[in-house]
Amino acid sequence: MAKICIDMDGVMADTYQKFADAYLKEFGREPTRAELLGKKVYELDGAGHLRDLMYEPGFFRDVAVMPGAREVVAELYDGHDVYVVTSTMEFRNSFTDKWDWLGEHFPFIHHSKIVFCGKKDVVRGDFMIDDKEANLAGFNGTGLLFTALDNHYITGYHRVNDWTEVREYFRAEVAAEIAEIG
Repeated sequence: MAKICIDMDGVMADTYQKFADAYLKEFGREPTRAELLGKKVYELDGAGHLRDLMYEPGFFRDVAVMPGAREVVAELYDGHDVYVVTSTMEFRNSFTDKWDWLGEHFPFIHHSKIVFCGKKDVVRGDFMIDDKEANLAGFNGTGLLFTALDNHYITGYHRVNDWTEVREYFRAEVAAEIAEIG
């Protein structure tokens, strides 16, 4: 049974869309894919103040669930030792927002399997699914880079583009383990 650590923002929760919506409201248009390759929405010219939204109560509470996340996380949870690992220390209101969000959208995840932290380099496991290279760089196991526009140019990790690919990756891992044993 593999220990799998899963990030929330940008992996389970669609925080990109939350920022894109804020950008649209402020600038009257959505940022283009070309503008965002290698950048976060709040890294665009004139949009730096949008990062401050993360300090506001409620910002993380109503984020959409990434397509397929609920179903695949449930499958992984049934067959592996799954932990949700998310940064909360910089944005003090995010703790309650994320706790409530997980309770609503992923009620099957036991509270002992949720890790709120500052830096993720303290977490150990077999696999980590994250969209941020810095979190994977300090990880002791295999890092799976969940595709996002801002990590477009990052290499050196196995990339998973969506939750269907996450499912396929772990099904292949289990099949390889069975073949090795058998």
